[in-house]
Amino acid sequence: MGYAILRSIHLLGVIAWVGGMFFVISSLRPAAAALEPPQRVALLRAALGRFLDVAGIAALLVLVSGVWMIGTTTRTSVKAGIGVTMPIDSLVMAALGLAMIAVYGWIRLGPWQRLRRAADAQAWADAGAALARIRALVVFNLVLALVIVVVTRLGAMA
Repeated sequence: MGYAILRSIHLLGVIAWVGGMFFVISSLRPAAAALEPPQRVALLRAALGRFLDVAGIAALLVLVSGVWMIGTTTRTSVKAGIGVTMPIDSLVMAALGLAMIAVYGWIRLGPWQRLRRAADAQAWADAGAALARIRALVVFNLVLALVIVVVTRLGAMA
């Protein structure tokens, strides 16, 4: 029962985080492109600020639940007297998941802060450059998420 709850928390965190990134890139950003720079920047700043808060909580839940599941599996294997080896798909998921968290941190501490400062100063070109950087990093994170999904689904089929 406990493991199922951990796995559910993990999956729900992934859905919120990755689904949010997909929505921002595929829907919000293109729709906002029709707005004038001041309105576009204001909308994206407000939406991204809320999303980054949600994504931060989701990333934390994914990290904690993932570590806890690994620990649970390891403890169970040790108690049963069998060796502990993580399948390659789990290793890929863990490594790329950590990379995604690092990219999130990079967005939060770098381009997001530049966007906020530029928006406050009404420096629309600088705000646009920060938004473009955020977009590129989010697309990169979406690619990492896609690789995780493909690798873990292929591993589940083996």
